[in-house]
Amino acid sequence: MSTKMRKITFLGSGAAPGVPSLCCGFGDCNPSNPKNIRSRTSTYIEYDGVKILIDTSPDLRWQLINNNIRRLDGILYTHVHADHLHGIDELREINRLTGESLNYYATAFSNAHIEERFSYLIAQKQKSCDVIRRPSLISNIISPNEPFFIKGLKITPLRLLGHNIESIGYAFNDGELVYIADFKSLDDSVFDMIKKTPALLVMPLTTPFGQQFHAGLDEVLGYIARIKPQKAVLNHMASECDYDAINAATPENIEPAYDNLSIEF
Repeated sequence: MSTKMRKITFLGSGAAPGVPSLCCGFGDCNPSNPKNIRSRTSTYIEYDGVKILIDTSPDLRWQLINNNIRRLDGILYTHVHADHLHGIDELREINRLTGESLNYYATAFSNAHIEERFSYLIAQKQKSCDVIRRPSLISNIISPNEPFFIKGLKITPLRLLGHNIESIGYAFNDGELVYIADFKSLDDSVFDMIKKTPALLVMPLTTPFGQQFHAGLDEVLGYIARIKPQKAVLNHMASECDYDAINAATPENIEPAYDNLSIEF
């Protein structure tokens, strides 16, 4: 595999309940379309040889197995809602495969929640851990608008507004790839951090009509028009988002995600 490959894989493309959900089943989604079967959101990125996972869905075990992901260079957290975090224990299998600890990156707010809920996962400072018997994660504190690097890849956290818990997105290599997580609006600084025309922009669309803490389709399309990416993908869709209906309601350079969709950019 070329180290210059740039590829994103949507391991899971659904919102917190998944599709079908226990409560609503398929909702507005056509059950005969397999693209409407959605596990919870995690995203895998290969960027010039650097392997990044964004969020750890509760469905992460099968997502990693289905996509043969056996090594990671870092995990990026957008926020600490259960559907984005609570598959964190599945990372122990990566520890076992590599025999090494794993670095994860989160804001101070998010990291405090991770360490409180999953204290047994955190590597003890300056003490070797038996990664075969025990998960071993190393926390790295990041802040919006302050770039950091993983194996030479520049990553800039983006400040997202209006969700009911602190949430951030990420710009890779000054905006060649931009990943936006749960939000209601974008801070003005987001546009300053995107210094290039994105080859790919990922935006969440929980429901078409929007909610108190989530942007709707009109708002999302407005932000896409402002950022002007070459291509955009809509992710994190609940049972109100039928794949074909959303696809028909968006321009040609915008498409809905589905589980295991891979795009080279």
